[in-house]
Amino acid sequence: METDTHRPGPRAASGTRPRTGPASAPDRTAGDAFPLPGAGGPVTVAVPAPGTGAQRWAGAPSAHWDTDGSLLLAYRVRAEEDYNVIARSPDGRTFTTLAVLTRDRLGAAMVERPALVRTDGGTWRLYVSCATPGSKHWWVGVTEAPTPGGLANAPVRPVFEGDARTAVKDPVVRRRGAGWEAWLCCHPLDEPGAEDRMFTAYATSPDGLRWRWRGTVLTGRPGAWDARGARLTSVLPDGRAAYDGRASAEENWFERTGLARPSEPGQGPGLAPVGDAPVCDVRYLDVLALPQGDTGSSTKHGSRTEATSCAPRPSQLRGTRRRLPVSDAPPSRGSHRGRAG
Repeated sequence: METDTHRPGPRAASGTRPRTGPASAPDRTAGDAFPLPGAGGPVTVAVPAPGTGAQRWAGAPSAHWDTDGSLLLAYRVRAEEDYNVIARSPDGRTFTTLAVLTRDRLGAAMVERPALVRTDGGTWRLYVSCATPGSKHWWVGVTEAPTPGGLANAPVRPVFEGDARTAVKDPVVRRRGAGWEAWLCCHPLDEPGAEDRMFTAYATSPDGLRWRWRGTVLTGRPGAWDARGARLTSVLPDGRAAYDGRASAEENWFERTGLARPSEPGQGPGLAPVGDAPVCDVRYLDVLALPQGDTGSSTKHGSRTEATSCAPRPSQLRGTRRRLPVSDAPPSRGSHRGRAG
């Protein structure tokens, strides 16, 4: 992971993989007011990769402030074995491990991006992405404990199970008013060999445990740089979002960040991509308000911490924007045409 130390402006932590090729120049015209990593100042490694070579990286982060002002970071480590880590830092640069959740501990073939959340009652929750052994299916579970370190041994219960047609993972979970909301990366399983296709679905809950699907809110656009899929990674208080996109199956693991805006009033919780190109050469961008900042304003760079995973990218692809469908039905392949490249 890396930390962006410039001031004023956001502080960014990123899980990196070795850059093996040239990256395309990001288009920042759509993201000038959106906190992006690498906007200026030096960057230091906060959580290094577990080793050198292919498939050795630390990233897919979820950041949260603890009540003592320290920064908590949940992330995935990819090495000989996948596992999730929860770590604490007093300054956003040096992290101490509090908990490790291995794939065996979760009964999973692999793990992916977790989501760390604190309830109003002070309980900590970690939403975990788990691959079902012997299949392409993924599901999301949750663990609960009084402390972040206690999540290491807490039991896991399924909250988003997916089904035979759809794998679900990489949750973004947050409190909103008296309830909860979540965005899930969904992968259609109807076409063997094409399970990397992805779209984002939205769900709401009264307690963060019992969820109701609200339909698809973000998809890729045919012929565009995000044609193969769109995975939401962070949401600002005003509804603007960052998402991962890619044009083809060959770009799997090399997604770039694009921006999306809320649909017009009265058109539901859908999101529309902004612009025709990615704005940042990273993936899994997470954005967190600093405790001393104006957390109600999403445009003040001085009130943001950012966490990302980085990778080299192929050349940019361009396309057109289209309106996104929204439905009350659970996500399924038939209602999400246009995702696959």
